[in-house]
Amino acid sequence: MARAYMSIYRTGGEVLLAACDEELLGKKFREGRVVLDVSKEFYGSMLVELDELAAYMEQATVMNLVGEKVVRLAIEKGHVHEDSVMRVSNVPHAQVVVIRW
Repeated sequence: MARAYMSIYRTGGEVLLAACDEELLGKKFREGRVVLDVSKEFYGSMLVELDELAAYMEQATVMNLVGEKVVRLAIEKGHVHEDSVMRVSNVPHAQVVVIRW
């Protein structure tokens, strides 16, 4: 089964989930002036199966997601619209902010 690295950051009432495909951790991607740094410090606290990551996505109020598998999971679970995914050197990247009224 596919795995991903993830980190959780809590501040105030917000829960930030940073997640990336396992094989992308520690890499940098550049396209023009845009740099996507998939740093171990930010993304790499835990290595989890994708079904576990999906459970964390349900709790998050902010998400920073990188990679084909992680972004596809977020799309399948309804957290990300496919049209809102950007690509940096063909690597998918999505950011999510959940607004609750």
